[in-house]
Amino acid sequence: MEITVGSWVALSFVFVSIIVRWAWRALDWVWFKPKRLERCLREQGLKGNSYRLFYGDMKEDSILLKQAKSKPMNLSSFHDIAPRLIPIVEQTVKTYGKNSFVWFGPIPRVNIMNPEDIKAVFTNLDDFHKPALNPFLRMLIPGVANYEGEKWAKHRRIINPTFHVEKLKGMLPAFHQSCNEMITEWKSLVSKQGSPCELDVWPSLQNLTADVISRTAFGSSYQEGKKIFELIKEQIRYTIQTLQNVYITGWRFLPTKMNRRLNQINKEIKGLLKGVINKREQALKAGEATKDDLLGALLESNFKDIEEHGKNNKNVGMSTEDVIGECKLFYFAGQETTSVLLVWTMVLLGQNQNWQDRARQEVLQVFGSNKPNFDGLTHLKVVTMILLEVLRLYPALVVLFRTTHKKTQLGKFSLPAGVEVGLPTLLIHRDKELWGDDANEFKPERFSEGISKASKSQLSFVPFGGGPRICIGQNFALTEAKLVAALILQHFTFELSPSYAHAPSAPMIQPQYGVPIILRRN
Repeated sequence: MEITVGSWVALSFVFVSIIVRWAWRALDWVWFKPKRLERCLREQGLKGNSYRLFYGDMKEDSILLKQAKSKPMNLSSFHDIAPRLIPIVEQTVKTYGKNSFVWFGPIPRVNIMNPEDIKAVFTNLDDFHKPALNPFLRMLIPGVANYEGEKWAKHRRIINPTFHVEKLKGMLPAFHQSCNEMITEWKSLVSKQGSPCELDVWPSLQNLTADVISRTAFGSSYQEGKKIFELIKEQIRYTIQTLQNVYITGWRFLPTKMNRRLNQINKEIKGLLKGVINKREQALKAGEATKDDLLGALLESNFKDIEEHGKNNKNVGMSTEDVIGECKLFYFAGQETTSVLLVWTMVLLGQNQNWQDRARQEVLQVFGSNKPNFDGLTHLKVVTMILLEVLRLYPALVVLFRTTHKKTQLGKFSLPAGVEVGLPTLLIHRDKELWGDDANEFKPERFSEGISKASKSQLSFVPFGGGPRICIGQNFALTEAKLVAALILQHFTFELSPSYAHAPSAPMIQPQYGVPIILRRN
């Protein structure tokens, strides 16, 4: 009996010790550690709101975002979109200055806007890592964008040849096929309704870029690609809902209706992708020629990597699961970023007729009525200037994030482990100290001598990130955008409809109420 009682006492002691340790860790996570980090940051002259238990600045940010989405913007401040998209960051910088921080839950995020510090964040990969995504985001955006260390280096090495200029040339027919379908549809609409006619171009451009990425990613498996894209669109909607609250560890395992649907979607996407990839791998092993599409190029590069570095070496080549992740990333990054770039290009050219006329004259001078080709696209200087200015004012990623895992020196600041750094692209691209007093205006001429001379520092233009981790698909996106812009300008003139309501909305700067355009045949 004494042994039994003693055992119970020991077990009880162990159990209580575990509970106390868990409670202490939880308390340290939500209160003591944030307060220690806050004290360290304030001692160095960084300023921000005081930490508020668990939520930090997120509740206020959520309220400000909700208020912003409740009505369109005042047209007098057309490009001043930061208060609408990153309200708590914009408010913090305005109140406390550039050397400031915001609270995303119990984690402080230091705002980085100095070009030299931006360069250090992009280039010092050992010091500044991608933050760990919550499991819902990791499910949506896997692949090279979120890997670190050797795995990132391996994937980057294998994927790089996929976006080589010669591969992009081979994909141009797929670009044309998708673009021509949209142009034909618009022509038909103008013929039926008469010229001019009103059209919301946002759904058309979303469908176009989805079509392009489906064709260029999977070629002959295009129909499977379209099914995958529809599933990813649904996955994005659910994932955005999860980002509106602090993620609680283990939440994704609860059998909620949304969690069950997200898991089902993920399973379906993986199944479809696995089927397409297996067919291609079998064809590649049988010696059949690779296709002029992203998947074919990726599998070809992966096969070469394995052959060159040894089949039995675990550090080379990508598994089928890895390839699935990269295909999902192609979809998410390739479709969203390009559709956003194209829609704001149409908004700004619809608003600025002089630049639309200049761009059209250039397109007609280079191509006439002929089908745009790859070499001709590289000579579109005015169109390129316009696209760069659109990327400056409406970048796809409004803030870029990194995190520290150890005490890290960044310029004059010594950042403790566990602090995030945020590069608020929207604010950097509008910084009057870097871009001049006209930083909030649409002026493509600032890029007339290229990116390096457009501002006081090349590192003040970061729509695709920077350093070794710069977006691998930027040339793909710009080539597609140039081709679409050239074809639209060849066939139509357009202006913003009086019914247009300017309402850029997070997370990818999409037009909340669409983009009604008055369209005329040339």
